Amino acid sequence: MSWIPFKIGQPKKQIVPKTVERDFEREYGKLQQLEDQTKKLQKDMKKSTDADLAMSKSAVKISSDLLSNPLCEQEPSFLEMVTAFDTAMKRMDSFNQEKVNQIQKTVIEPLKKFSSVFPSLNMAVKRREQTLQDYKRLQSKVEKYEEKERTGPVLAKLHQAREELRPVKEDFEAKNKQLLEEMPKFYSSRIDYFKPSFESLVRAQVVYYTEMHKIFGDLTAQIDRPGLSDEQRERENDAKLSELRALSIVADD
Repeated sequence: MSWIPFKIGQPKKQIVPKTVERDFEREYGKLQQLEDQTKKLQKDMKKSTDADLAMSKSAVKISSDLLSNPLCEQEPSFLEMVTAFDTAMKRMDSFNQEKVNQIQKTVIEPLKKFSSVFPSLNMAVKRREQTLQDYKRLQSKVEKYEEKERTGPVLAKLHQAREELRPVKEDFEAKNKQLLEEMPKFYSSRIDYFKPSFESLVRAQVVYYTEMHKIFGDLTAQIDRPGLSDEQRERENDAKLSELRALSIVADD
């Protein structure tokens, strides 16, 4: 979101105090930053959930491919291991889908709804700016007649210009006052709005990883050989690979 004031000739009279204009720019700048951050967070959360789903779907695809491998038909023990792995991956995918659905409902959708408020805010700021330009234009017009010689026609035009200025001035002051009062309130409300969403995000992650601990704990109990360290497994794999490399069909020329 960006705000670029219209260029117009300035009246001699300072119609908006510099302190008021600085306060307005400061408060609106904070909301501009909040809008950008909200959109970025919504986009990042969507990327994160898409990546989570892709991960669990890929794991299920791998386990399904292993199950269809002819080796499983020939080796009952390997089939049992892969079946346990496939069951675990499907359980993981199911819980992951639940987690993503929860995040979509309680985090991403609220972010999206919050972002939808900003166009109305931007329009209110734009209307304030348009009214300010009318205010400046009519104030310059009044000043022009005030500087002229006070003849009958000039006084008539001055009166008319002041009558045109009065409702525009009141309209601007009302819009300006409302925005200066409500922009800080809107900014402050972000914590109360987003806090439940991020509490829900944490809960969804805790539930998911608690289930993952159970799932992979069960899987380890089914397929693991107790007492065998990672280093021992690595040495076994290296020994098997050495045996394969010793075969004449794979030996180097």
